[in-house]
Amino acid sequence: MASTTQCLASLARLSLRVPARPMAISTIPNFLLPSVATPLVRYASKKSSGGNNNMRKRVVKKKKAYKTFRSYDMTNMDQYSLCDAMRYLRAFEVGSPPTSVKYEVAVKLKTQKNGPVLRNRIRLPFPVKTDTRIAVICPEDSPLALEAQQLGAVAVGEESLFEAIRQGNIQFNKLICHKESEAALKKANVGKLLGPKGLMPSAKTKTLTTDLKGTMQEMIGADEFRERNGVVRLAIGQLGFTPQMLSDNLKAFMGQVKTDMNQIDDSHVKLLDEVVLSSTSGPGFSLNGKLNPSGESLKIEDLESVM
Repeated sequence: MASTTQCLASLARLSLRVPARPMAISTIPNFLLPSVATPLVRYASKKSSGGNNNMRKRVVKKKKAYKTFRSYDMTNMDQYSLCDAMRYLRAFEVGSPPTSVKYEVAVKLKTQKNGPVLRNRIRLPFPVKTDTRIAVICPEDSPLALEAQQLGAVAVGEESLFEAIRQGNIQFNKLICHKESEAALKKANVGKLLGPKGLMPSAKTKTLTTDLKGTMQEMIGADEFRERNGVVRLAIGQLGFTPQMLSDNLKAFMGQVKTDMNQIDDSHVKLLDEVVLSSTSGPGFSLNGKLNPSGESLKIEDLESVM
């Protein structure tokens, strides 16, 4: 056994030696590395030349593309009669002026996303909007301009009317163009200003006409509707309307919607899915086709199909 003196001499010799050059981490076997040094070791994650990619590719599932708008099962859904829906909506509108709050109906359709849309104008038995202001595009100081003024147009003319539109001075909510001024309308290039507001005259909306009197009389009290995302919306009454007044307007509107649906090509099928009544600040109530809780029907074939 070595003595204490020999052990101390051995330790002294070891302390005088030049420390060895540390080995690079990359040359040290992995099993000799401490756990804290393991993250320093990097592994190739890209596909090496001549080898296979061992990384598992993440498969991204494609969402199913639906050709029709989403439809829900109405079997267990609560539905209300027209009177009940009106009573609940009036509770939400307590304190609001009767003429400022509007009842709105939304007719949901089963239809294709890329199919034709419903678009028309209807004159309800009890008009909802009473502030119709019509402007007429026609030659300046002509018999047509005089006729339009006599019929109650708030603005008449061509260049003077176009300049007011460019300046944002739009004092009307309906715009009619006579056929004689169609070229002037195209040359004025005001479609970018009128289009977003829904005021651009066109033959499709029956606002490009040769009969000013007939068109203006039809537009006073008439309302336009258009299908968007499979839903047709229209304000069909004011808060002060009675259930019978609202029922008459609803019958007229649903009848017009059904007529427009029948005029579409058979290759694009449209079916009624749901009819919802709402108000300006109230929620929507799905209608069951009844006028009152006693079971009296509205006698609308369109509503009976969604009961």
